[in-house]
Amino acid sequence: MPGPAGLHRVETLVDAEADELPAPAPTRVGSRWQLAYLGLCLVLIGLNLRTVFSSFSAVLPEVTSQAALPGWAVVVLTTAPVTLLGVFAPLAPVLARRFGAERVLLAAMAVLTAGLLLRPLGTGLSGAGHLPGLLAGTAACGAAIALCNVLLPGLVKRDFPHRLGLMGGLYTTAICASAALGAGFTYPVYAAAGEWTLALLFWAVPAAVVFLLFLPVAVRQRTVKHQVARDGVNVWRSAVAWHVTIFMVLQAMMSFSVFAWMAPILRERGVDGGTAGLIVSASIVLQMLGSLFAPALAARFRDQRAINTIVALMTGAGFALCIFGPLELVWSWAGLLGLGQGSLTAVALTMIMLRTRDGHTAAHLSGMMQGVGYGLGSTGTLMVGQLHQATGSFAAAGVLFLVVGSLAAVFGYRAGRNRYVGG
Repeated sequence: MPGPAGLHRVETLVDAEADELPAPAPTRVGSRWQLAYLGLCLVLIGLNLRTVFSSFSAVLPEVTSQAALPGWAVVVLTTAPVTLLGVFAPLAPVLARRFGAERVLLAAMAVLTAGLLLRPLGTGLSGAGHLPGLLAGTAACGAAIALCNVLLPGLVKRDFPHRLGLMGGLYTTAICASAALGAGFTYPVYAAAGEWTLALLFWAVPAAVVFLLFLPVAVRQRTVKHQVARDGVNVWRSAVAWHVTIFMVLQAMMSFSVFAWMAPILRERGVDGGTAGLIVSASIVLQMLGSLFAPALAARFRDQRAINTIVALMTGAGFALCIFGPLELVWSWAGLLGLGQGSLTAVALTMIMLRTRDGHTAAHLSGMMQGVGYGLGSTGTLMVGQLHQATGSFAAAGVLFLVVGSLAAVFGYRAGRNRYVGG
């Protein structure tokens, strides 16, 4: 990611195919214009990877009441996508070795589009209503996003080695913008259309457009079978790797809980749906600022104990203040949360490169962090939903994330020590 002038840049794009033999060739393009077109496609894919989370959250009260969703379904629908990020992440390199990363990305965009189309559809079956479509569509979206999460950074790194700062910044900014767009525009679409189904269906349009744009690029690629190099450090036996991974788990618990529950929290406090969406969107925009500056700042220091601790406490405190703090200062609390969360996510990912000595170990640590991090990180959204069901308010969730933020500070401190996976 690009940093301010004078700061060291640290690379956070990890190639999931680093262990493949022979090494995957760059995507075939015939000219500089086609290379620019490929870059546009990759950024646009990133722009579709978080709308699934924030769009559902923006109209959650309407979906719950109008579709008559039981409490367990709300918890599942907010938790399942994050869980599936961890479940399907290990499959991405396997599929890429067999079919090629570009074609797997294309298939993932097709599945994402299908999932977004399926989410709002009713079954017509007595008593079933919209629930089957919501469950199946949400599951499809989670699986598709998992594949994109793993493969997209490697393609950016492989195809744009001389424009890595620019492309890395555009790619990561696009993902943050995706969440902001979902949070900010879904409720206005609902207000204009009068149907929550149309508000959710709206997000299938950009996904379908990106699928069509990327189609000629993906089908042009040759399929070359690859093997896996079996050497390298066993990250699962490294204490450093586990400190970094638990740090990732705790930040994921907070990050995805914000996507899933921030808008409902604000609306329960009396903020109208449109304003709640704007507050969440503004908070996510501030995440971009944190994600751009935090990695470069972290790389300047001999170790990252201080920055990891500070941004973890900022995130936990910001989340709790959005629940407990005076409502007239809610924009300030959301701003604190956004800066903390963006920085926290970025420095957690930066630990992959700062705590490893080579690309192969980094790829293994990244796989461990995504599988465990997203799999266990989904327990954050699960606990918020269950606590809300049990108590009838989000107060318990505020206490929960004060605890989670404190734990993230502890493990961030340990992950920030100047040590390496494998010694």
